[in-house]
Amino acid sequence: MHVIDRNAAAAAAVAAGSLAAAGSGLATRYAAVRGRTEALAAPLSPEDQCVQSMPDASPAKWHRAHTTWFFETFLLVPHAPGYAVFDPAFAFLFNSYYEAAGPRHARPRRGMLTRPSCAEVTAYRAHVDAAMAALLARGVPSEVAALVELGLQHEEQHQELLLTDILHALAQNPLRPAYDPGWREPEAPRGPVRWLDGPEGIVAIGHAGTGRWPDGGFAFDNETPRHRVLLAPYRIADRPVTNGDWLAFIEAGGYREPLLWMSDGWAARQAEGWEAPLYWERRDGAWLAFTLGGLRPVDPAAPVRHVSWYEADAFARWAGKRLPTEQEWEAAAGLPGFLAAEGHVWQWTGSAYRPYPGFRPWEGAVGEYNGKFMIGQMVLRGGSLATPPGHARRSYRNFFPPGARWQFSGLRLAEDAA
Repeated sequence: MHVIDRNAAAAAAVAAGSLAAAGSGLATRYAAVRGRTEALAAPLSPEDQCVQSMPDASPAKWHRAHTTWFFETFLLVPHAPGYAVFDPAFAFLFNSYYEAAGPRHARPRRGMLTRPSCAEVTAYRAHVDAAMAALLARGVPSEVAALVELGLQHEEQHQELLLTDILHALAQNPLRPAYDPGWREPEAPRGPVRWLDGPEGIVAIGHAGTGRWPDGGFAFDNETPRHRVLLAPYRIADRPVTNGDWLAFIEAGGYREPLLWMSDGWAARQAEGWEAPLYWERRDGAWLAFTLGGLRPVDPAAPVRHVSWYEADAFARWAGKRLPTEQEWEAAAGLPGFLAAEGHVWQWTGSAYRPYPGFRPWEGAVGEYNGKFMIGQMVLRGGSLATPPGHARRSYRNFFPPGARWQFSGLRLAEDAA
């Protein structure tokens, strides 16, 4: 274990102890989420934590600091009288896209931040965690508690990004170093695909709560308001498309047939030289995939992952099917036999990421969280092996540009039944 890892573990233990002493469920959850971030970063060296492999990714050190900045900026500064900011310069370095919170360092240049060091980021996390322990120990009103929960959900999203981003970074290394040599892949669903008749007619979609902090459990604002939609008869696969299915697509020339592809997708395929999912490579006639556990043989039964929306759409067309809409996916997710594949792959849908009827973003800077990205993105549903347990739900709307491949993204198929 690296020295920084021991420091991180010590800081997490101190924070967990002080927060547990606060005696509240929220304090306990805070300690658990913050500790999980440090556990995910523990296998990484200081050098690993500084690298940024592309503009869309961020260094692990930055993820650790940014999630801490969130609590300092939105919880401690306004709600903890007498709180001493750890370092005023961090507000510029670790803001992501919150314009209302002030200027920020350019996203594509986060990898240039060799300083502050990983040790300083660990100290920053410990400083904020101690202040949060004191704040929660005093008790907070419901609106502040809800903001704490938002911060924890935000950190869980960055836990997933930490894994996806470090996988992309390590994949650039010719040595193909594993994030965790002992990483175990989730068990793939086995057996033939079953086609389910999806709910049709008028169905309710979205989270059931209303207002800034919905009742009935946490939800992001983009999951609301709950509304009714009309679904025509359709069928949907009970599980995602597999690597074996994708191998058939490759062997049939799917990456060489422009008639299967959207125009922008074909242009991206040509420009990027796509011939297989991201992280796949062929050696001695066999396909291997780079995973969090290193380079491993492709399992034909496992859900295919690291494919863009463009590839997913082309595959669906080749298979004579289509991608389900996000409304069809959500409605069908409650059916017996529907394997949501949580713990495997996010699933591209045929739906653009747009606001629901009557959508209102949250007030203040946190309102910049989802709404302003409702253009040029496609919706994914489900959850992946990188998603923290319990984080996703049926109404959860993930979203990325159609060309994104570094996420744990796959697909399932649907078809019209009429």
